[in-house]
Amino acid sequence: MMIPVNISVVIPTFRRPTLLQKCLAAICNQTYPGCYFEVLIVSDGPDPDTEKLVDELTCGNSDCIRYTHLESKKGPAAARNYGWKISSGELIVFTDDDTIPDPDWLASYWRAYRFHDRQEIAFTGRVHVPIPELPTDYEKNVANLSTAEFVTANCACSREALELTGGFDESFPAAWREDSDLQFKLLENQIPIARVPEASICHPAREARWGVSLAEQKKSMFNALLFKKHPDFYRKRISSGPVWNYYTIIAASILAILGYAMHIPSLGFAALAVWIFSVGVFIVKRLRGTNASFSHRMEMIVTSLLIPYLSVYWTIRGALRYKVFFL
Repeated sequence: MMIPVNISVVIPTFRRPTLLQKCLAAICNQTYPGCYFEVLIVSDGPDPDTEKLVDELTCGNSDCIRYTHLESKKGPAAARNYGWKISSGELIVFTDDDTIPDPDWLASYWRAYRFHDRQEIAFTGRVHVPIPELPTDYEKNVANLSTAEFVTANCACSREALELTGGFDESFPAAWREDSDLQFKLLENQIPIARVPEASICHPAREARWGVSLAEQKKSMFNALLFKKHPDFYRKRISSGPVWNYYTIIAASILAILGYAMHIPSLGFAALAVWIFSVGVFIVKRLRGTNASFSHRMEMIVTSLLIPYLSVYWTIRGALRYKVFFL
């Protein structure tokens, strides 16, 4: 006899079977009295290793975990949409392949869903990011997940809520701001987002390559898209304005070059002084409370010299791409 599915867990992934295996092991150990769940693994493109991993898992029931993949790489938003649309549960829970859910994770969401007893509702759980006392800059940034209002690493939506909002906007091709977009659509449609701190996951900060913050600046492009869609929410919940220190650094460097090129040393000297001070403030801010190793400090100094230019470049690229005035 077919048992009706109460919860569908959707996990986007792409060629990270080692991480996914740890996540699935934790999900297989869930305590879920009174509800039944399925797990949909959606790879962002063909992924033989992940498919093999899922084939080898049983979770106590060979039908509990299902693997599928997109025909081509479209991003995690598209993978999540595909997953929830083919799922069977009335409550859809989202997480990432690099998380480790607590044993009571799904049961906590199910209890909250039954308690609120309404068709259109969403939930957000707790994200624990274990980091050392003196983390690297990357680890410190990942730890921001623990204070974020709504992240796809740990959230849930009723099927009706997803159908009303349309789910995730696939115009966000990277893992950045697609969760805020869904959050803002839920709020715009007056769909409540209830906090469920008992639904907890661990999100370890993985080891990152040297200079990873430079590549991270490309995400600034998608801030422009989120701002275009939800300008009021963006200013209230993401950022009240531009990072003016970046623009000060860029303007000062341009004026310094012009000053010396035009043989106006007073202008060049003043602009250079402003540049040195602004960059120094930025470096000190990034170094404060972080790993004190020589390698990390050199990484912070070198990347801090480049980040303002890269961030503004990608911000302007986003403004042009999405046709919105955004700084």
